[in-house]
Amino acid sequence: MSVLDAEDVRRIALSLPETVEKRRWGHPTFDVAGRMFVTVPDDQTSFAVRCPRLEREELIAAEPEKFWVPKHEAGSNWVRARLEALEDADELRDILVDSWRQVAPPGLSELSADVGR
Repeated sequence: MSVLDAEDVRRIALSLPETVEKRRWGHPTFDVAGRMFVTVPDDQTSFAVRCPRLEREELIAAEPEKFWVPKHEAGSNWVRARLEALEDADELRDILVDSWRQVAPPGLSELSADVGR
């Protein structure tokens, strides 16, 4: 199995309804309805997604090799995930869809579990 990369993040993010790519802070970000739901920062070995803080702490505690939060983002509702730690493209898709649903307008966010496939 090959390691997932930033192009996999881009491909899956852009497959989600009404997603647009923008450049912020010198790297790609992806929005739906004008709200960012994923970004690929720094060296492109990870990505950041929206995640409610309570869930974020549980994710990090359960899989610290996969999820973490940089100190400068500690007060945010974002979590980072290491691409090399993901099982496969389906796991990446699930993470991106979850983040997308947090900001998508109600009509879009109520789409079935098959969104992005």
